[in-house]
Amino acid sequence: MFLILTRNFPPEIGGMQNLMYGLTKSLSKLNIVKVFADYHENYLSFDNNVNFSIERIGGPKLLRKYRKSYLINEFIKNNKNVSCIIADHWKSLELINTSKKKICLIHSKEINHEKGSRQNKRLTNILNNVDHVISNSIFTKNLAINMGVNENKIDVINPGVDAVKEISKKDLDQAEKIFNGKSNRLITVSRFDKRKNHEKVIMAIRNLKELYPNIIYICIGYGDEEQNLKKLVNELNLNNHVIFLKNVETELKNALICKSNIFVMPSIIHNKSVEGFGIAYIEAAQYGIPSIGGKDGGASDAILHEKTGLICDGNNLEEIYSSIDKMLKDHKYKEYGKEAKKFSENFYWDKIIKSYQKIL
Repeated sequence: MFLILTRNFPPEIGGMQNLMYGLTKSLSKLNIVKVFADYHENYLSFDNNVNFSIERIGGPKLLRKYRKSYLINEFIKNNKNVSCIIADHWKSLELINTSKKKICLIHSKEINHEKGSRQNKRLTNILNNVDHVISNSIFTKNLAINMGVNENKIDVINPGVDAVKEISKKDLDQAEKIFNGKSNRLITVSRFDKRKNHEKVIMAIRNLKELYPNIIYICIGYGDEEQNLKKLVNELNLNNHVIFLKNVETELKNALICKSNIFVMPSIIHNKSVEGFGIAYIEAAQYGIPSIGGKDGGASDAILHEKTGLICDGNNLEEIYSSIDKMLKDHKYKEYGKEAKKFSENFYWDKIIKSYQKIL
C-alpha cells in the first residue's frame, strides 16, 4: 500500500492539486493507495467518484496539522502493508514517526528559505532524512542543493499530464465568441500574483497593439493582483484588448487555450516565490500552443527555447515585447506549436509514472 500525504488535492483547483491527483491516480493502477488530504467543502462528490480511499482532515490549520499526523501515525502502526509514504511537502512529513520508505516532492518556493534560517534547518532536517526527494525540475534540484539538501537523494521527475480529451463544438464556439473575431491571440491561465508577471505582458501589449491592432489577451484566474491589473488595463486604455475571466469551467478553459496562438507567462522571482516548473506550459502544448516563459525558475524544463516556445527575461519589458513579436511575425507560433505538441507527449502520466516505479 502507498500512503499519499497532501495539503493540495482536488476538488481544490491548482497546479499542485492536479499534480497530486495525477500521481495518485497513476499509482492506484500499481497498488492500493490511501490519501490523507486536507478538508475541502465540496469534497464528497469528488471523493465518491475515485477508485482510491481519501481521508479528509479539517479544523484550524495548527490543530489540523497535529490531528492529521496523529491519524497518519496510527494508520501506519495498524497497517503493516504500508510500503511507502509519498508527501507533497516537507511539512507533511514533519510529525510522521516511521521507518517506512519516505518520498517527498519539492517544487521551489516551499524550500526557498535563507540558508541557516529556522525554516531552512527544518526543511533540510526532513529532506535529508527521507529516502528520495523528487524535484519537479532541474532548477528546483539546484535550488535544493544550494539550500543544503543532499544531492544524492534528489531525482528530477517532471509533473505529468493526462492525455487531452476532444473539445466539444459548443465550447469551441463559446471560445470564439469570447475572442470576438480578433486575431493574434495570447492567453495566460494562472493565479493573479506578482510572480506570474501579467503586469509586464499587459504593458507589452500597449506597444504591440500598434503593430497588431487585433491583438487580444485572455487572462483566466483569480488572486491578489486582480484589481491592480484591471486598473492598469484601464490606465493604458486596453479594455478592448485584455479580458479577465474567472470561474471558467475546465472544458471552456481548454477551448480558449486551443483557440489561442501563444500561452504567455514570463514568470519572475518575487520575494521567495519562484516558478519551479510550470505545468501550464505543457497543458497548452498539448493543444499545439507554444509558450513564452521566464528564465527565472524551471520553465526551461517545460519549454525548449526556440523550438517549442521562447524563454525570456521576465524582468525585461523589451524582451517580453520582442518575444511576443517574434512569435506573431509570419505566424512563427504555428511552427513552434507543432513541436510543442510533440514534446508534450513526453509528459503523459503513463510515461512519467515509470520514473516513480524505478524509485518505488
